[in-house]
Amino acid sequence: MAVGPGTLPDFFPVAGVRLGIASAGIKKPGRKDVVVFELAPESRVAGIFTRNQFCAAPVTLSRKHLASASPRYLLINTGNANAGTGDQGMADALACCQALATNAGVDVEAVLPYSTGVIGEPLPVAKIVAALPEALANTSEDRWTEAASGIMTTDTRPKGASCQFELDGHTVTISGISKGAGMIRPNMATMLGFIATDARIEPSVLQDLASELGEKSFNRITIDGDTSTNDACMLIASGQYDGPEINADSPALPKLRDALQKIYLELAHAIVRDGEGATKFVTIAVTGARAQQEALDVAYTVAHSPLVKTALFASDPNWGRILAAVGRAGVQGLDLNALEIFLGDVCLVRNGGRAEDYSEERGQSVMDQEEITISIDLKRGDVSETVWTCDFSHDYVTINAEYRT
Repeated sequence: MAVGPGTLPDFFPVAGVRLGIASAGIKKPGRKDVVVFELAPESRVAGIFTRNQFCAAPVTLSRKHLASASPRYLLINTGNANAGTGDQGMADALACCQALATNAGVDVEAVLPYSTGVIGEPLPVAKIVAALPEALANTSEDRWTEAASGIMTTDTRPKGASCQFELDGHTVTISGISKGAGMIRPNMATMLGFIATDARIEPSVLQDLASELGEKSFNRITIDGDTSTNDACMLIASGQYDGPEINADSPALPKLRDALQKIYLELAHAIVRDGEGATKFVTIAVTGARAQQEALDVAYTVAHSPLVKTALFASDPNWGRILAAVGRAGVQGLDLNALEIFLGDVCLVRNGGRAEDYSEERGQSVMDQEEITISIDLKRGDVSETVWTCDFSHDYVTINAEYRT
């Protein structure tokens, strides 16, 4: 169950980025569960990672390798998170990196590992290592579609985005894939994202873009409020296009940022649309706040309320649940008579209570829709924030109750 059509785009190949896919049989025999990104030697990589203190071994190792070398390969496995596995987990992640490095003829520090799946289980190193020759042998620039499927876990469909545009007379390509459906509140959910462009971007600018764009996209989505141990979102710049290097002063930077932002948002929204058991895609827009954290506190309190989320699943315009969530968000000195709450274009709350022109029929007409916006104007400042979430259905409980069976 998911919201919207969820069709993959026709991916534009990114020069300097090749993908290989193989089956290690980590969780299910025959399933494609190992993906390798092969990057041109001059490629640059930046990213953001989970803030969960129990971060997985591959997160720790990826950070370390990213800081010490020029990445040439990304190694992704599904079916096993290699999290909560202590020193052995680190040794296992390093062993997989070493095996890929040996096969590819690069230093081990040039391999960045990523894992997703069950927490607390030993990584099946032998299975992954055995699958690496196949993955390396079939690398190609046009395997984005297969890679999008290869990184899935409880996802019901693959997720991807791609575009081309002109930048100062040079064609720039951006393609990306993401995965995630549950344990999602990235806070960098279980999510992974990989976005690549053939633009040549100065390293500090690349990291700024990865941080800024990830913060406003993947760090603004939530399915269930659970921050995973394995989250990572990586931005790759292969530098293979014909244009000049883009730095902080480049006139082309704003256009590049806008194009990347669209890809980031599309990939992040795709995770919410495929939230475990999701039937609604919900935008929560908070305006009129005094500070960013205040706006986010209100948005996430509504987004994480089980009562709000179950009402959304039932298409029940029980607006009192939204009002109650706003009231317990911890905003000090909130003027209840000033704020307004809308469901779509229908005002729910005004002057401290139900809006005088609200009717159950109007509220129901919005709740019956597959895509819903909840707007909350605090009317105390000029700061705005937006968070995207979904409903809670019976299927969410079933999927997570049966995840390991």
